[in-house]
Amino acid sequence: MNKKLSTYLGILTLFTSCYRVPDQIDPQVSYALQDAHFQNLSSGFPPLSSEEKESPWGIEYSIARAFAEELDLYRAVSTFKRAAILLDLSIESKIERGIEVEYDILLCYFLAKKYDSVIESFEKSDLAHVDQSFPAYQDLLLVLHEAYREMDNPEKQEKTIELIEKSFPVTSEELKISTAIRQGNLAMIDQIAGGFQQNSYLDNLLDCYAANKKSVAGAQALNALIPGAGYLYIGQKKSALTAFLLNGLFITAAVQFFLHDHIAAGIITTGFETGWYFGGIYGAGEEAKFYNEKLYERAASIVLNEHQLFPALMLNHAF
Repeated sequence: MNKKLSTYLGILTLFTSCYRVPDQIDPQVSYALQDAHFQNLSSGFPPLSSEEKESPWGIEYSIARAFAEELDLYRAVSTFKRAAILLDLSIESKIERGIEVEYDILLCYFLAKKYDSVIESFEKSDLAHVDQSFPAYQDLLLVLHEAYREMDNPEKQEKTIELIEKSFPVTSEELKISTAIRQGNLAMIDQIAGGFQQNSYLDNLLDCYAANKKSVAGAQALNALIPGAGYLYIGQKKSALTAFLLNGLFITAAVQFFLHDHIAAGIITTGFETGWYFGGIYGAGEEAKFYNEKLYERAASIVLNEHQLFPALMLNHAF
């Protein structure tokens, strides 16, 4: 009996290995902008003089900033662009103010998550030539790093990382932690957590995830042994019942067809059952992976928001 069971499990493992789902999460962790957060941040640039406030470009600029502070970003960008045009036409135009307006436009695009526009705006502006003397230099690097990351440009992303490491080492470490958490790189998180002298929020994140995650391989194995058991394991009772009934129906029908010498019908029914059976195994693994991703995303989102590890929340200045 034990020998037959071992043989059965061996054959089952061989077939289910073709339907194995990788036990690796691909989380999508995002943040929600709150205008209150950015209203607490001051502008990195000198306030407008009385003369500037009364100028046409200064009036437009003040209006644009009011829109931006309320995160009315579409109207803010339009108004900042009008201010830039009027600034170029004004007699008292200054290069510094022009760069400041360019940065404000870029920041609006970033907060609106228009990352392609961030890069396009940067490449067309004079911001590419600024250095640490620029008041919002650190924020600019953070914005560019995130934009290149979102637009999958690793070469330029790496260059911004090098600049951040060179000029702002503390921010560089925070960014490393942020990236590891957002990617769901558990090995990297564990490595970083090992550098802390005592138990940290990173350890708590890892412990919480490890204690509540579901085994992808376990879900598939259960569904291979008893169709629907894998779904029941991850808490999907309706899917479990559906899988159990459908597989039972097709198996029963196939057996009856063969017993009554309806070979063709039996083969067709067996073919359908094979699809349901192995599809259920793969599906159980996918659902376990999805469950783990959602579990991780909830925990990671709390950590990233509480410790302000999203690049947008790491900014030192606003409008």
